[in-house]
Amino acid sequence: MPVISHRGASMPPSPIRKLVPYAEAAKAKGLKVFHLNIGQPDIETPPEILDAVKHTDMKVLDYSHSAGFESYRKKLVGYYAKNGVDVTYEDIIVTTGGSEAILFAIMSCLDPGDEIIIPEPFYANYNGFATSAGVNIVPIESSIDDGFALPTIADFEQAVTTRTKAIMICNPNNPTGYLYSREELETLRDICLKNNLFLFSDEAYREFCYDGRDHISALSLEGLEEHAVLLDTVSKRYSACGARIGALVSKNKQLMGAAMKFAQARLSPPSLAQILAEAAIDLPDDYFVGVHAEYNARRDLLVGRLQAMEGVKCPMPGGAFYAIAELPVDDSEKFCMWLLEEFSHNGATLMMAPAAGFYFTTGKGSREVRLAYVLKKDDINEAMDCLEEALKQYSATIL
Repeated sequence: MPVISHRGASMPPSPIRKLVPYAEAAKAKGLKVFHLNIGQPDIETPPEILDAVKHTDMKVLDYSHSAGFESYRKKLVGYYAKNGVDVTYEDIIVTTGGSEAILFAIMSCLDPGDEIIIPEPFYANYNGFATSAGVNIVPIESSIDDGFALPTIADFEQAVTTRTKAIMICNPNNPTGYLYSREELETLRDICLKNNLFLFSDEAYREFCYDGRDHISALSLEGLEEHAVLLDTVSKRYSACGARIGALVSKNKQLMGAAMKFAQARLSPPSLAQILAEAAIDLPDDYFVGVHAEYNARRDLLVGRLQAMEGVKCPMPGGAFYAIAELPVDDSEKFCMWLLEEFSHNGATLMMAPAAGFYFTTGKGSREVRLAYVLKKDDINEAMDCLEEALKQYSATIL
């Protein structure tokens, strides 16, 4: 029998989706499963952007430009300007989701065997993209004890080698919800300039910042014009995860020229989804007011409930719609499986993502879980009732 590639064999499974069979089995038994494991918002996709697709008068569904519709890219210029980022439409390549933007950035800037520094825990698919490109991740640990703040300059400096080409962050962060401050971003800028590194900034959750704090884009920092690479998507912003439209944005012409060749190799991003994304730019400025308020209330509810549980540690996230909690359990993956296989409370249980899958370093995060507050508040309350009861029952099983 033919043997698959080393690359295929080494691709990591999704820690977010690996427990899906257990959830399906729980539902088959008649249980209600509260899905806090995945960042799929239940906020309604704006009808206006769906209508734009329904009412298109396109006679032929043809290829778009490999960089995406020029009209959409020009509208994105205005969108980014409102967020403090000054670019031209030629600095933007529309991608098939933020995932393709990340992969294009890695493959345009790093060769096989090169290294990229990423604070952990990090979005698990960064690991898969790096594996696809033959690139080595060098993790530096952030800690739940200080709310997952940016590691120190000394930590970064110690991680830099002759093979280091880039640093990657997600801001606000998935999975921690941490929102980087201007001072932290300027620290990253100084490290990148000193060591001549790219700074990849995944800004998928830009609109979701709380407590009166503003998002600061890496591409708005003075001096990073040739170093900063903005990675973006409409998925979370407009509750349009299935659209699969993202963007790679950089002022570095050499980088964009290389990325354009990858874009040409995949021909073009999906045309109908670009119509949807372009319509989203025209949504009224107050669209995010209600959405933001809803996520803010969900965050306060979820984290408040977690912090009130005995033995649970959960820092207050500054952005996105995720929180990481440390639980009083022996192993969070074992506990999450137990929730789906053996536990129920009032005919329900909950599904969370074991946080070990967001760490690169083996053994880290073994008692932590990621929770996505993407459900309505009543469901979050019921899910937290389940978790509180589950922790009491589970502790008895491991004593």
